[in-house]
Amino acid sequence: MGIIAWIVLGLIAGAIAKAILPGNQGGGWGMTLILGVVGALLGGWIGSALFGIGLENFWSIQTWLVAIVGSIVVLLIWGLVTRGRRA
Repeated sequence: MGIIAWIVLGLIAGAIAKAILPGNQGGGWGMTLILGVVGALLGGWIGSALFGIGLENFWSIQTWLVAIVGSIVVLLIWGLVTRGRRA
């Protein structure tokens, strides 16, 4: 999968993660989408290292689940880091 597909996957995964995990994370939607890309890459890296599931195929359900879970984890961490801050 190319870099453009990773970015698109991350943007969509970030939006889905934000819908699953609503809250007051700092940064708004723009930062959420950037964190989604980071989360998708992190999820793909951890998934391939632990379970042999990576981000090889854009249309694979495993790819999407790994990207969304990675995005949720990154959003949770970001929410803990920015707790109490105002944008």
